[in-house]
Amino acid sequence: MSNHAYESAAALRPHRNAPIALSDLAQRFSLTPAAPADAQGINAPAPLTVTGASVDSGDIAPGELFVALPGFRAHGADYAAQAVEAGAVAVVTDEAGASIVHESCPAIPVLISADPRAIVGPLAAEIYHHPSRSLVATAVTGTNGKTTTSYFLDAMLTAHLGGCMMAGTVELRAGGLSVESPRTTVEAPVLQRMMALCVEQGVGAASLEASSHAIVLHRLGGTRIDVAGFTNLQRDHLDFHRTMEEYLDAKAQLFTPEHARRAVVCVDDSWGAALAERIARAGELPLDRVRAYGGDAPADWWVADAAVSLTDSATTFTLHGPDGVEIAASCPLPGLVNVQNAALSLVMAIRAGVPAEVAVQALATAHNIPGRMQRISQRDGTRGLTIVDFAHTPDAMELALAAVRPITPGRLIVVFGSDGDRDQGKRSMLGEVAARLADVLVITDENPRSEDPQLIRDAILDGVRSVRPDLTDVEEITTWRGDAVRRGVELCGPEDTVIVTGKGHEPFLEAAGEFIRYNDAPVMREAVDAKWGAA
Repeated sequence: MSNHAYESAAALRPHRNAPIALSDLAQRFSLTPAAPADAQGINAPAPLTVTGASVDSGDIAPGELFVALPGFRAHGADYAAQAVEAGAVAVVTDEAGASIVHESCPAIPVLISADPRAIVGPLAAEIYHHPSRSLVATAVTGTNGKTTTSYFLDAMLTAHLGGCMMAGTVELRAGGLSVESPRTTVEAPVLQRMMALCVEQGVGAASLEASSHAIVLHRLGGTRIDVAGFTNLQRDHLDFHRTMEEYLDAKAQLFTPEHARRAVVCVDDSWGAALAERIARAGELPLDRVRAYGGDAPADWWVADAAVSLTDSATTFTLHGPDGVEIAASCPLPGLVNVQNAALSLVMAIRAGVPAEVAVQALATAHNIPGRMQRISQRDGTRGLTIVDFAHTPDAMELALAAVRPITPGRLIVVFGSDGDRDQGKRSMLGEVAARLADVLVITDENPRSEDPQLIRDAILDGVRSVRPDLTDVEEITTWRGDAVRRGVELCGPEDTVIVTGKGHEPFLEAAGEFIRYNDAPVMREAVDAKWGAA
């Protein structure tokens, strides 16, 4: 993140946005006044205009439109009074929301949409004058690798165009400002106004992460994506999507003309191959298939000669492409999983107009992505290698441990836990993977949320016992996650590697209804300095 930090995304607004008449928006999006008085206000001789939009009543600036969405637990219209007090000049909502707004704010004009969530993206794009049309925009989706790939793309697009907006899991960055991101893909009005700020300040590109939730909930509506990329599909979010087939269906919506102009898909797993086949069969988007792991899946681009360096933890490889193209590249992160991310980002960047030589040079220096194989200390004969990584699914854990094993002469130590109030089935699977692939296990808490942390750890230990019935070289830390991180470093010798997985970049630990400020990286750095001295 940059040094210019703010508490929220409130600062990420264009400084000047030409107002648009509310009556024009009503006409273009078939919005109907909730009452005759509203119609008089909307169609008054001096037209009511708006200069922005938000779905968050706590993030409204004077002159903006509040879009009150129905939610899973409450209706946004319940907060209309707060939005009006902050300066909202009108409200767009559904029938149920309109009656709530009229009770709390009888004087505010209200427009009704049958499905306000479906139109909020295009509506915000109209209000901010379709900023994505003035940017080179890429978006990455998939279970794992979105953040790493988007940061690789950020480096490549910046090298080519001089600047790039970032909107993803770790940060929201636009126009020299950066804030912690509240989610992988922000709500549509925030995304649109960030892009408008970039257009205003001459930033030429945007690197976005697209979660399956965001795609289903229309957060990318109204955004023109020049190149959409797919990493992989692994077990996650089944509490939301129910089945892997539904999960893939959600991702596939990104690869349609409504959202994207071109598709680049990794075909290393069966889900990626199925997605590529679906896109090809539809025939609506140009498609590039990328294969990083070998195998025989049809591919337009494929990786060969991948080799991990023990000294700098980087991976070199050759990317073969159409018409005999060969690109020699170096990924600054270890492991085939990061070669996949690097290959995907290279093809996406090339298809977005970045010269191959510029993309390769930028990739080689795009290291220390927050919480993604983030090196806290490098092996130097005295210190061990210490890493923070976001791997929080069984497949991601397997890939992470496989990535660092070749660069670990001694023992591989993993510190990990699992989420509460999420997919319970993966907990024992995480324990089994760790017991099979690591030498020493330190089991701790991740984000227990409303669950009893001991029950989560017990489920992990059930998986561990399936491999190690006697729990050899397994420790359970029941006090605090930071204690587990410090214990991992205490166990680390010069030839060993400690990898702390699960939270990565996350700035909070969520437990018993509280969000406690916490991040693995500074805790690990403090433990490293305490053991070996500051570098």
